[in-house]
Amino acid sequence: MDIMIRGLAFAAAALCAAVMGFAIQRGATCTVAAVDQLVRQRRATRLLALVEASLWVCGGLLLAQRLAPPAPLSAGYALTARALAGAVLLGLGAFVNRACVFGAVARFGNGEWAYALTPAGFYLGCLAAPALFGAAAPPRLPQGSFVASAPPALAWGVAAAFAWRLAAAARANGTGGLKALLRERLWSPHAATSVIGVAFLAMLLLVGAWAYTDALADLARGMARGLGARLLLAACLLAGAVAGGRSAGRPRPAAGAAGSPARCLAGGALMGAGSLLIPGSNDGLILLGMPMLWPHAWAAFGAMCASIAAAQWAQARLAGRRRAAAPGT
Repeated sequence: MDIMIRGLAFAAAALCAAVMGFAIQRGATCTVAAVDQLVRQRRATRLLALVEASLWVCGGLLLAQRLAPPAPLSAGYALTARALAGAVLLGLGAFVNRACVFGAVARFGNGEWAYALTPAGFYLGCLAAPALFGAAAPPRLPQGSFVASAPPALAWGVAAAFAWRLAAAARANGTGGLKALLRERLWSPHAATSVIGVAFLAMLLLVGAWAYTDALADLARGMARGLGARLLLAACLLAGAVAGGRSAGRPRPAAGAAGSPARCLAGGALMGAGSLLIPGSNDGLILLGMPMLWPHAWAAFGAMCASIAAAQWAQARLAGRRRAAAPGT
């Protein structure tokens, strides 16, 4: 009976992983795109949507603690210069890749097959990081997360806020809201990240802490416990993204617009190396570290965004100088 229950839980988690991949692809969810929108358009819609996904997971964990405490969650780590340097590497890797680890899934689902090399590069970066930066483990925080010990009143307040948010979404979409959402070729950032947050939370409660980048990091470190199941969930995530791209009927990108294999491999390697220094990549930071209210996760995500913004600014300045120096301008 216990084996059957675990099998059903894993099947449900696999479905959630596919739903999560579908939502990532339909929403073109990506930290690089979110920072680009902030830098170019002075709008924070995408960035705030990513933060909202963290809040969805945080609220769900608060409720879960009241009903049935989930399995042990991620540890908190001290905020060190090493972690901030890792965050900068993570951001630069996302800039080189032109997509974070979320965005790589979205672009793979859109038919840009070069982004299959981003996870491969991430794995290689995790392999190389100990030799380049040392294998010292970051110091863990002695205290637990506030989420695990929050007062019950806060949890039920969150439940009321969730109910209000869902009711508002239902009124906005009408009776055919779900069908209409599935037919949309491009979801709003809010809709996509809400689905991502809820799907990840369900997986967390069903099978424990999971992020596909953490699975790749553990593979590089030879940590085999539960690795096969986690990699299978990663495959379901990619399958969901591919299903999202095909059902949307989007035209495949032209060869010149698609990702470069070398760039995707190099960007993935930088992100993998940076994630070991933090520790955690932006999917784990947004969907686990930040919801647990760990300071290192919030600071690392902020430093990652700042490094992406700095790289985009430098690129724009260089492009402007080249145009100014070109003959006939």
